[in-house]
This record gives sequence, structure tokens and C-alpha cells, in this order.
Amino acid sequence: MRKITIFYWIFTVLTVALMGIGAIPNLLSAPDGVVLFAHLGYPAYLQPFLGAAKLLGVVAILIPGFPRIKEWAYAGLVFDLTGAMYSFIAVGDPLIELAVFPIGYIVIIGSYVLYHKRLRAASLSMANNRRNLNV
Repeated sequence: MRKITIFYWIFTVLTVALMGIGAIPNLLSAPDGVVLFAHLGYPAYLQPFLGAAKLLGVVAILIPGFPRIKEWAYAGLVFDLTGAMYSFIAVGDPLIELAVFPIGYIVIIGSYVLYHKRLRAASLSMANNRRNLNV
């Protein structure tokens, strides 16, 4: 269980860094972000909304408990990443710029899978403890 927990936190911190660092300029409508959104064909008012949504997703992943909200947060981060990748492809940006997206998927999905492995390991551990107490 210890190894799973360590890897979970590595992937989760990377997920938080990837999405959290990207959310701050969106939330603040940074000039470079506004230019990028215009390049992708999106209105500027969408930028702070996406930044707030990313930050809420990151917070939901970090707060203990609330498993259903965590599921939605992970899904939302994957939707955000997929939409961004599709947008870059749709405007014809070079494929080299798209190289970061597989890394993002690996990090988010890794955190998600390890989150479930941690839950499963914890529930098995509790079941074993109960069994030992009942003997």
C-alpha cells in the first residue's frame, strides 16, 4: 500500500501542477492567454471560466473524501485536456506542439488509476482488520 500511495501522490502532484499552473493565467485573463484563445477561435470571456473550473477540479482532487466529486473532477480535467488538444489540431498547429498532451493524459489517468488502487487497498486492509478483530 505504501508504494501505491507514493506513486499516487507523485502523479497527483504532477496533475495539480499541470492543471493548476495552467489555470492561474486563465483565471487572470493573462495577455498571452487572451492571444492564444483568439488564435484558437474562442471568446476571451471563456478563459476565466475555464481557469475557475480547472482550479475547482484541482481542489476537488486534493480534498480528502467526496469520491463522487473526485470522479467528476478527473473527468472534467480530461475533458479540458481533450478540448484543448482538439482545438490545437483544428486550427492546424504543428504536431510538435501537441506532444505535451499525451504527457497530460498519462499524468491525469495515472493519478486516477492510483486513486482507485489506494481506495481498494484501504478497503481490503479494513476488511482484514475487521476479520482479525472478529476471530
